Amino acid sequence: MNDSDAPLSPDELGHRIAEVFDVVGPLYRRALRKLEQGEPAEGASVGVRSVLDLLRLSEPMTVPQMARVLALSRQFVQRMVNEAGARGWTEVTPNPAHQRSSLIRLTAEGRATITAIRAREHALNQQVGGGLTDADLRACLRVLREMLKTFDQAEPDPD
Repeated sequence: MNDSDAPLSPDELGHRIAEVFDVVGPLYRRALRKLEQGEPAEGASVGVRSVLDLLRLSEPMTVPQMARVLALSRQFVQRMVNEAGARGWTEVTPNPAHQRSSLIRLTAEGRATITAIRAREHALNQQVGGGLTDADLRACLRVLREMLKTFDQAEPDPD
């Protein structure tokens, strides 16, 4: 094992992780701006997009369940659900397990909307250069997941 394969000291790790954040922050903001350029076509904000995509993967869900998964406040998620519902993308159904917390699910129009959004995102993602390999992306995801685990443990419930 050479020096670049050895685990970093906590101090060096802290500096290197800060470098990751220095790249991830601007990347996230630029990606959102680029994706929102297509917003007039679908009319979905980034928050609504997150709700639609979560429901695409795990519907139906309650607002509190979505808030926990997305690590957002229930109030914010409720506003996004309301916005999606006003556009006909989600619908509310009774929850047999909890009378006061209804289930939210996608409508056919909501499913078509998130499918179109994801297709546009996929087309943008295909433009990433650099000759990246599967190993590169596995390593990147491993680092980001470790970071996420650390901050999930350190973060109280958003409500």
